Amino acid sequence: MAEQKKMVNDITSMDVDFSKWYTDIVKKAELMDYSSVKGCMILQPYGYAIWENIQSDLDKRFKETGVQNVYMPLLIPESLLQKEKDHVAGFAPEVAWVTHGGAEKLSERLCIRPTSEVLFCEHYEKIIKSYRDLPKLYNQWCSVLRWEKTTRPFLRSSEFLWQEGHTMHETAEEAQEETLRMLHVYNDFFRETLAIPAVIGKKTEKEKFAGAVSTYTIEPMMHNGVALQGGTSHYFGDGFAKSFGITFTGRDNTQQHPHQTSWGVSTRMIGAVIMVHGDNNGLVMPPKIAPIQLAIVPVAQHKEGVLEKANELYSQLAKNFRVKLDDSDNSPGWKFAQYEMQGVPLRLEIGPKDIEKNQCVLVRRDNREKIFVSLDNLEEEINKALQAVHDALYQRALENLQSKTFIAKNHEEFLNTAENKPGFIKAMWCGDSACEDKLKDETGGVKSRCIPFEEEHLADTCVCCGKPAKHMVYWGKQY
Repeated sequence: MAEQKKMVNDITSMDVDFSKWYTDIVKKAELMDYSSVKGCMILQPYGYAIWENIQSDLDKRFKETGVQNVYMPLLIPESLLQKEKDHVAGFAPEVAWVTHGGAEKLSERLCIRPTSEVLFCEHYEKIIKSYRDLPKLYNQWCSVLRWEKTTRPFLRSSEFLWQEGHTMHETAEEAQEETLRMLHVYNDFFRETLAIPAVIGKKTEKEKFAGAVSTYTIEPMMHNGVALQGGTSHYFGDGFAKSFGITFTGRDNTQQHPHQTSWGVSTRMIGAVIMVHGDNNGLVMPPKIAPIQLAIVPVAQHKEGVLEKANELYSQLAKNFRVKLDDSDNSPGWKFAQYEMQGVPLRLEIGPKDIEKNQCVLVRRDNREKIFVSLDNLEEEINKALQAVHDALYQRALENLQSKTFIAKNHEEFLNTAENKPGFIKAMWCGDSACEDKLKDETGGVKSRCIPFEEEHLADTCVCCGKPAKHMVYWGKQY
């Protein structure tokens, strides 16, 4: 896309300082504010509205697969957390503890949930008795707390909002199917709703979730070539079930352990939307999650009939779209810049001459294209324009992903690409985690992102050690 005239001057250019650009947008668009508790964000109305739209869309997708929503406690007794040793070891550095209730010291510390596997397992042990009780397909929308050392709005914070699905199944095959089904639900959501393409696949043993048998991930690429783990889906096998004594009477009348999955996405997706679609004028919102899909801006609103017509259009369009009518006394130019910065997908301009011609002007946020539309078929044209914005955003992000994905066939190529070409690197790997550690150290943070479902054979040997290769891996830096 050709460079456009900058309408918002107090946003740092992404080419000058990508990190500062990101923070400027988050603050300028009033998505969040910092609280007095280090690492905890205040989600402001516009930012929370984005999350509500994400939640609504995903929740519908989950329920179409048979998932039901529940809610688990905020606090976890230490003895309960300790029942799954690999799991607790993975989260131990991030756990926050409650030691007092009022003035009284508790007899047992309570953990503020970093995730809720153990709580679901405790509940499942009580309610699963027979194969007829399975599957159990539960999800909860909640916040979790992980004591992060660094804070970046939406990307890394101590407390964040998310959903966590926890399901139990009669057989390993059913649980594995559920693990992959939910991964593809996420991938469809990223593509169809967020207009974000991604690489999906399996995490290496080193990078998998604590306590999982296998972890699958969706990995979108940000504008600057850095990965963001968009969501994960885990197959736990029957490890948690054994630790928590969860058994059921099988179809053959024997006692068996159910097989478990877990999957989740969080408010990090808002960070992904900013860094995939945003530009130097601010946010560029995918239409399906935009808090405002259409901003109506009356032009020369002091003239007779203009505000009346704008209000008429608002009443008509608000039935089917998320619409804002700005009849404030700010100038049209100020309003244009404001909605540009907020990433509103479409702006509708209506003035005296437009009213005479029974038309209005639609302006797309992604490319500023102006479309003159008859008021007689306005809703149809808005729908077409919103879809066009979505498609263009996806295509632009796909081109960025493709243009910043490179191939390295040997160690020298890998190091050279990592140093000079930000993005993903496709390279062969022997399967040894020591090679992962070495490549990360040598490149200042390039890690394995995933083993894709469809692997290419790029070379016979590992890009690090030269031993026979087992997998092709996507590598890259991450937020």
